[in-house]
Amino acid sequence: MTAVPEFEFRTSTACKYNNNDPRCVEVATNVPDKVAVRNSVTGQTVEFTAVEWTEFLSGAKLGEFDLSA
Repeated sequence: MTAVPEFEFRTSTACKYNNNDPRCVEVATNVPDKVAVRNSVTGQTVEFTAVEWTEFLSGAKLGEFDLSA
């Protein structure tokens, strides 16, 4: 049986992490065909396929998820 690799998370470069407000997004891309996003405070993780992640990033760059004031 082949061992399932564990996600290796890294913190977003946009994160302004400090001990008073430790909220950051962490992303793992080391598992083939999977991307995991984790909340640094709660540890909750959401997994995406590589295709879903690429489509999400494309939409975000185009402003698809921008909130209007």
